[in-house]
Amino acid sequence: MALGISDEVLSTYVPVVVYWVFSGIYGLLGYIEGSRLHPKNAENEENVASKIQVLRGVLLQQVVQIAVVSLMMKVIGDNNGAPPPQPSFLVSACQFLIAMVVLDLWQYFGHRYMHANKFLFKHIHSKHHALVVPYAWGSLYNHPLEGLILDTVGGSLAFLLSGMTPRTSICFFSFTTIKALDMHSGLFLKWNPFQLCFRNNVAYHDIHHQLKGNKYNYAQPFFVFWDIIFGTHMPFTVEEREGGGFEARPVKDA
Repeated sequence: MALGISDEVLSTYVPVVVYWVFSGIYGLLGYIEGSRLHPKNAENEENVASKIQVLRGVLLQQVVQIAVVSLMMKVIGDNNGAPPPQPSFLVSACQFLIAMVVLDLWQYFGHRYMHANKFLFKHIHSKHHALVVPYAWGSLYNHPLEGLILDTVGGSLAFLLSGMTPRTSICFFSFTTIKALDMHSGLFLKWNPFQLCFRNNVAYHDIHHQLKGNKYNYAQPFFVFWDIIFGTHMPFTVEEREGGGFEARPVKDA
C-alpha cells in the first residue's frame, strides 16, 4: 500500500496513467523523422479512423478495463482488507514470466481467429486495422468486444493463472502497456530496450498492419514463437527509407 492507496486500486489505475504518460513520450519522439517507419503525414493520409474516433475508442476501452479489473479485485480480495503477502523476488519473477506466456497464448489464438473468421474481421477486428499506419496512443483502438475479450479478459487470465499478487500486477500490466505502445509507435529506435530485447517489436508488428502481412505475425505482445510454431511467421527486413526514416519490408510474398 502506497500513500494509503491499496495495491488493488493501484493495479487498476496505474496502467491507465502509464498508457497516457508514455503515449506522450512516444508522441514527442515521433517528431524525430529519422526514426519513423512511415512519414508523419501518412497517419492522416492512410488511416481510416480519425484521431477523435481513436481517442473515443481508447477511452471507452479503458473505462471497461477499469470496471472489469475493479470487479475482479473485489471478488478475489481478502475480506479483512489485509493485502496478500508478497512472495520473494524469484517467485514474483516466475509469476511474471508465466503471465507473459499466458497472455501471449491467449492473444495469439484470439487475434488469429479474428482474422480467420470473415464475419469477426469485418465487424470487429477491422476497426483496429483502420490504423494502417499505427501510432502509440492508438494501440488500444479496438472494437469494444475485441478489447474486452483479447485485452481485458486475457490480462485477467494472466493475472489469475500466474498467481501474482496485485502488487506484482502493477508492474506486469504497466510493463505490458508500455510494450504495446512501443509495438504500435511506428518508431524504429535502435537504442530502445524493448526493441533490442524482443524480436516481437515495432517492425515485426508493422508487417502485420501491411496488406501483404495481415495474415502473418499475429503474436503479441511479447514473443514470436507462436507464429514460428504455427507457421504464421513472416520474415522481414528494416531498410532506410528514401527521404529519411526506415521501412519494414516482408521478404516473401503473402
